[in-house]
Amino acid sequence: MNTKYTNKVWRQVIGILPFYLITFLPFPAAAQKLTIEKSTVDVGRTGWQKPVTAVFELRNKSHRKLHIDKVVPDCNCTVVDYPKGEIADKFQIRMTYDARQLGHFNKQAAIYSDGSKKPVYIMMKGIVLEHYVDLSGNYPVVMGDLRLDKNELEFDDVSRGEQLVQQLHIYNNSTQTYQPNLMHLPPYLSASIVPERMQPGDEGVITVTLNSTKLHNYGLTQTSVYLASNPGDKVRQDHQIDVSAILLPSFSGVNSAQAPKIELSAETVDIQFEGKSKKTEIISIANMGNAELDISSLQMFTSGLRISLDKSRLQPGEYGKLKITAIRGDLQKVRTRPRILMITNDPQKPKVTIKVNIVQ
Repeated sequence: MNTKYTNKVWRQVIGILPFYLITFLPFPAAAQKLTIEKSTVDVGRTGWQKPVTAVFELRNKSHRKLHIDKVVPDCNCTVVDYPKGEIADKFQIRMTYDARQLGHFNKQAAIYSDGSKKPVYIMMKGIVLEHYVDLSGNYPVVMGDLRLDKNELEFDDVSRGEQLVQQLHIYNNSTQTYQPNLMHLPPYLSASIVPERMQPGDEGVITVTLNSTKLHNYGLTQTSVYLASNPGDKVRQDHQIDVSAILLPSFSGVNSAQAPKIELSAETVDIQFEGKSKKTEIISIANMGNAELDISSLQMFTSGLRISLDKSRLQPGEYGKLKITAIRGDLQKVRTRPRILMITNDPQKPKVTIKVNIVQ
């Protein structure tokens, strides 16, 4: 046998083997991944034969669309609603229990899809009571298992030295006991919650006290605090409560006859975008008093507005202009009402609030 020839043939065979291995071995399909934000949802309390629904937030984290083959609940007392078509990103599954048995319940369902090799399980739990009054309508703000009557506090017309109080009403809509508290309180705010431990179905009051001596500047001061279900919980953005305070200057001993007097052409602005991304309005400001008018502060309660004042000091009889530009995209994201605040040295009108209404 020609050894030289044989070696040449083997080198050719070995050289093409990787090609055939790559060609005929199957490629693994792009991995799909089905994730769920919260696999167990506590729906709290409901009445006998008053169906209750849990909403589960899921997501397809792969680069390929997935399809749910079926969702199988563990009993006929539960109905599950889920997307039937292809899913690209986020989606919801709704699970409803008929509440025909009294007492605590735990209902489970298995999700079968091409986004996971094994079924993914979801569970809803709660309690069915024979005599139950649903108070959740009085608490429209949902923060986990707790509900609040509002998610903003406003301390208006604060004078230096005052201590003012605002209250939030809270409701435990779950089947668990919680010890709620407010986090990230600035030095000028303090809070107490009664009762300290909230049993399922308990109503409570969060009392927030403002110490105005710790406010540094006149005008608007804003901050955000966060509701925690228990001590040690992490800050969650969806548990945010906005707090604002307006500190006014003192005018004791000022002769009003020798004072400035501010007048505006309008204190409410209606914005109609008419398909545009931004819109500008002008407000005329006049000093109709007998002393120099000083607009010491010009602030916004929200983002989404741009403001400019051509003169912050006006002599008696002098006019100025306030230019207000509303940004449509930014205003769609704000949580509170768009307003503009002026602090002046007019003793009759130290605070001027201009409301901005977005007309659809």
